[in-house]
Amino acid sequence: MDWIEAAVKTTTEGIEPVSGILIMNGVSGYTVKDKNDFKEFLKEKKIYWDYIEDSLMSLLESDTVITFYIPNDNSGSEQLDSIKADLERLKKEAQRNEYGELSVVLKSIAEEDWANNWKKYFKPLTIGEKLVIQPTWEPENSYNEKIIVKIDPSSSFGTGSHATTKLCLEYIEKIDRIIGIGNYQMLDVGCGSGILGIAANKLSGAFITAIDIDENSIRVAAENFDINSIDKNKYTLYLGSITESEELFCEIAKKKYKLIAANIVADVLKEMAPCFKKLLDKDGYAVISGIISERADEVEDCYLKEGFSVVDKKNSDGWTAIVLSHADKKRPV
Repeated sequence: MDWIEAAVKTTTEGIEPVSGILIMNGVSGYTVKDKNDFKEFLKEKKIYWDYIEDSLMSLLESDTVITFYIPNDNSGSEQLDSIKADLERLKKEAQRNEYGELSVVLKSIAEEDWANNWKKYFKPLTIGEKLVIQPTWEPENSYNEKIIVKIDPSSSFGTGSHATTKLCLEYIEKIDRIIGIGNYQMLDVGCGSGILGIAANKLSGAFITAIDIDENSIRVAAENFDINSIDKNKYTLYLGSITESEELFCEIAKKKYKLIAANIVADVLKEMAPCFKKLLDKDGYAVISGIISERADEVEDCYLKEGFSVVDKKNSDGWTAIVLSHADKKRPV
């Protein structure tokens, strides 16, 4: 199968609403690059994709570019049409052109390029004190007895290299030390490649419940759980949204979770606050990430109103992650 690379020209203010449109249309993996990032791309090529055509040079004139990939088939065409329609509605809603052009530049990507060209730029990555994220195609190494999480992200988000994923993994390691080895329940909302749940399981044997709205992400996560030899009795994968499907929420709510992790966008995180309040164990922690730093206070306020306390928060490369607990159970991490 060939793929279509779609690049949306927008602005910094457009990151959140455009990301939300992509997620709601089933796109769980995308990259965000501002003008300076793109210049760095041309200068050093330190990015997963090692090619660029003249048709993309115009992106230098855009403050921000959000790139995603869809199958080059009928379903992909329908998905792209829906995204374009939502972008057009967003542009009409803008009061002062704050979201920029919202135009889409398309390019076909051959299957072999999609599958292989970027892999040379995804290298083993040490995160926190214990974790090493290793591409599945890299040779085995001991890494000084660190815990190795093998990941093949395919078209799903989650290699560990993005600031939002790094922040989540760092917090998961810290929280895991507090919770301790004991087969606790962990909920990963918007699981992507499955990297967060796999890390929690490998740290201390946590039981993982992972959810994503993208069918491809569920498939990739299942493959990565298998690659990491995770016991099939230790994880469950669900396709759907806990804010849109009462049936799915009720199924998920049969358990209470010592750890909830959600690396999504601000608007979706705000919608999930009431759900997380009901799902989080009385002594548990929630790690929310994927928040552009300018909106961190807005998201934090939403969770405070739901009865959470902020345990800790950290910024990295313009993104923020927040650790939460029930208001009456605040403990440091």
